[in-house]
Order: sequence, then C-alpha cells, then structure tokens
Amino acid sequence: MSAYCRQNLQMRKAFALKAPLFAAALSMLLLLMMLFVATSQAQANPTSSDNSVTTNTAQSVKKIPGITGNLSSVGSDTLANMMTYWGEAFSRRYPNVNVQIQAPGSSSAPVALLEGTAQLGPMSRPMKAKEIEVFEQRFGYPPTAIRVAIDAMAVFVHRDNPIEGLSIQQVDAIFSNTLRCGETESIERWGQLGLTGDWAAMPIQRFGRNSVSGTYGYFKTRALCQGDFRTNVNEQPGSASVVQSVSTSVNSIGYSGIGYDASGVRAVPIANKEGQYIAATANNASLGHYPLARFLYIYVNKAPDRALDPLTAEFIRFILSNAGQSIVTKEGYIALPSRVIAADLKRLGLSLQKN
Repeated sequence: MSAYCRQNLQMRKAFALKAPLFAAALSMLLLLMMLFVATSQAQANPTSSDNSVTTNTAQSVKKIPGITGNLSSVGSDTLANMMTYWGEAFSRRYPNVNVQIQAPGSSSAPVALLEGTAQLGPMSRPMKAKEIEVFEQRFGYPPTAIRVAIDAMAVFVHRDNPIEGLSIQQVDAIFSNTLRCGETESIERWGQLGLTGDWAAMPIQRFGRNSVSGTYGYFKTRALCQGDFRTNVNEQPGSASVVQSVSTSVNSIGYSGIGYDASGVRAVPIANKEGQYIAATANNASLGHYPLARFLYIYVNKAPDRALDPLTAEFIRFILSNAGQSIVTKEGYIALPSRVIAADLKRLGLSLQKN
C-alpha cells in the first residue's frame, strides 16, 4: 500500500473515533443557545400568558370575572380611608366593578340608603331609633347593620403635654358645661387637671367633630353622658382636621378615632370604672377594657326574605375576609374577632371568602 493510502486511512479512522465527541459538543452548544433565547424573552416580557393574573410590586392579585357594576358608598368620615382602600382592593380583584366613596358623615348614610343613592352606608355609630323608624316606614323592615371593624375613640393632646390620663368625668367637664357624668365644676385650665409650672394657668383649647358626624354622636353619648357640647369647641369637618389642629396647638385637646393617630399628638389613657388608666390600644379595645371602644358599621338595605344583590354581597364578604380585615389593621383600627364575623355573615346568609 502506498504511503498516501496509508495516511488517508489513518485520517479516516481518527475522524471516526472523534465524531461522537463533535456531535456531543454541537448538541451542548445548541442547548445553551436555546436557554439564552428563552431567558431573554422572559426578561423582556415578564407578564404571564394567563391574563387572569396581574403582578404588582407586592403580590399577585387574582382577577375574577362575573361581578360587574357600580357600587356606591355614602356615610362616615371615620371610615373614609378604609372604604377607599377596600374599594381599591376590591376593584383590583373585580376589574369590572366601579366603587364610589363619599364621606360627609354618618348621618348621611341613612338618607342615602333611604333614597337609594347608595348600596352601602358606613357609620361610626349605630343608627338612631328615629332613623330606623323612617326607614321602616318606607320599606317595611329595618336596615341591616354589619360590623366591619372596632375603633378606640381616642382623646388626643399635643405630644408635649405631660398629662398622665383622664377620667370620663374629667373629659365631660372639659368638653361640656352640663356635667352629666359627675364632675362638680367645669375644667378650663390644665392646672385643674394637676399640671404645674407653665401648664398650670394655660387655658384648654378644644377641638371636635361637627354634628353630622357619628364620632360626634358617639362621643356625646359615651364621654359626655348625653350632655351638650360647649359652644367654644372648635368643630372640624373631619377627624384628620381634629388631629392636625391638636398637633399645632400645645394647649389643645380633641377627639377622633385612633386610626387618625399622628406623630404630633398623643392619645391620653382613659380611666375605667376602677380608676385604672387604660391606653387606647387594639388589644384593650378588642378585649373590652378601653372605656371608649366601639364597633364601626356598614348598613345595607336587605329585605328579610331576599338575598343581597351579588355585588353588595361580594363586597361585604371581601371586607370580612382576611384580606379585608388586614386593611383594618393597617389603618390603625382593630380587626373583628372571628365570632363577630361568623355571626354577621350568618345573619346575611353569606359564607366567608377563602382569600
């Protein structure tokens, strides 16, 4: 065999031995190229092909079709922030629902339900007997109250005020001249409450809500023992305005829901019947220890023999779900005990949302 033939044969044998290695290397290169392309596409388009899931910065929110329409709420200023956040979260879940919130005060809720201009009537107090009577005359049955949160009605002073605490009798004597709760004289200066030094002769400046507010009505009932407010209580259109006013006046005092607590003010502990000062905390309110704790409500028009309309029912179920009650806590109010939620859902003929 010639030298040329022997060399050609050796080259063919060498190629035959190395061919599998070349094939394996080529396959690995192709696989790496496919992975690179797939990763690049995922980074360029992070949205899932399933349009039922929308990703935001916090969590994935499942969008649920089938519930559509307009949902109107008219009522409490105290509940205004929570109603707004509930509405926004509900609309993210049900994108074909439009939630509208108006919050002129609790007294506007019965009127809106009576006239049919709202399906939801948030109130920071129970309806008065006269309001229920007028509703019954129109529809033949009373409105339905749904408990949605617990609030601690706080008495705020400026953050620099050293007052340790107040009794209900003292609160009454500060805000009212009628002295229905048992105090024997009106309180005009901080020195009458035991403060000394520059505080002793300092006059008390008072801030509160206007008469359309459920907070005004609740405070009058519980803290003034149904007495009348002084004429020199500076009435504010909203709870935030009360707290803001107190934060800018060192000698001032005011009242609002604890959810409006701010850095410039301090909630004063209130004495219980045994004379112990109880702080306006979530735990004290939920256990019934804090003297000025209250339920917050949403009223609806529900006939006894008929179910709620699907949109209103689903919104109420959302509020009472874990997601809805987490908004309560986030806003500084107190989430409802499970027994309260179960009782109100049972009255409405509803089940609790799973998420």
